Amino acid sequence: MDKKFKSGFVSIVGRTNVGKSSILNSLVKEKVAAIANKPQTTRTQIRAIVNRPNSQIIFMDTPGIHKPKSKLGDVMVDNAFEAIGDCDVLLFVVEATSKDIGKGDRLILDKIKEAKRKTILIINKIDLVNKEEIARLINLYKDEYDFAAIIPVSVEKSYNLDAILDEIESNLKEGPAYYNIDEYTDQTLRQLTEETIREKALRLLQDEVPHGILVEVEKMKMRKTIDKEPIYDIDATIYCVRESHKGIIIGKNGAMLKKIGTYARQDLEKMFDCKINLKIWVKVKQDWINNDSFVKKFKNKD
Repeated sequence: MDKKFKSGFVSIVGRTNVGKSSILNSLVKEKVAAIANKPQTTRTQIRAIVNRPNSQIIFMDTPGIHKPKSKLGDVMVDNAFEAIGDCDVLLFVVEATSKDIGKGDRLILDKIKEAKRKTILIINKIDLVNKEEIARLINLYKDEYDFAAIIPVSVEKSYNLDAILDEIESNLKEGPAYYNIDEYTDQTLRQLTEETIREKALRLLQDEVPHGILVEVEKMKMRKTIDKEPIYDIDATIYCVRESHKGIIIGKNGAMLKKIGTYARQDLEKMFDCKINLKIWVKVKQDWINNDSFVKKFKNKD
């Protein structure tokens, strides 16, 4: 007898830098979430899709839980907390290196208890600690909530990731496929482009520029080359909050901006499977992270 098809929505929550986006990308096997070793890399819910023989799992990555210091920060934390109550299964990601349940994890845990959602605890980065420390952390969380499962993983070592999908599927209810089986995200090409450029900027700039970077695509048009090959012409702008940041992003003789553009273009060409003609400008938008017209872009629409 054939298995009944299951489907459902899964939210991934956790503090900043615990590896939520890395886990998402590894499970989907496509790059749908920006990854950088900085807090707040994910600013909006990113929907990604995993199609399995007997199920369709729709993931919603969320901004890391942090103490907001701007209107943008307020919106991001609101988005993350909304995701806890608005899913079929919740993945709560913590770090194996944690010695106890800190303030941030405690805050998320309280929200989970309040929502009473079916939750799988993911203990990431187990390659950095010994088995005794993992066991101690498992026992610590077991006493706090009746988790559907507790799964230790290492994204870095690609360890135990399939166990996450198996456990999610076992906790889903029978349901239809919400998306075509060849889709892996509902983000538009424009959104994927903006996320890719922003990720490259965050990675390359390291700690030189704070997190106040916004990327907007002004033009995105497909045309054919002389050889009849498809090519996308893309014009994008990186907004920063201060004039001094603009110089850092551009770099000496434009070297940094060129590097950001090159790395972004390489990723986009793999993603879109065609040539990309990418032009990037840098503009200052004073304190845009507290500007309502900019910040509303990041509010969840659902």
